[in-house]
Amino acid sequence: TAELEAMLLSHPHVLDAAVIGVQGDDHEEIPKAFVVAAPDSGLTEEDVKAFVAENVAPYKKVRRVEFIDQIPKSTSGKILRKDLRARETAREAERAAAQ
Repeated sequence: TAELEAMLLSHPHVLDAAVIGVQGDDHEEIPKAFVVAAPDSGLTEEDVKAFVAENVAPYKKVRRVEFIDQIPKSTSGKILRKDLRARETAREAERAAAQ
């Protein structure tokens, strides 16, 4: 995940990013990126996926992207992945309830 985060941060329209593993449709773990885009950049999920795909092996490609206002971090600046996982768990529950 650190490699993917560093790559995302090298994109000119990405202000901040974090990557966690989430459960894919076939129950395998896949990378999901949480991205803070530069204001008025017009950055899309497809832009992010294509940028990563150009630079990593196919199995490392980001499969999902969610744009958020701020990456949750501790007072020391570490990414709070547990908060991102909780956010993802809540989204999965919403999707399951909607089906």
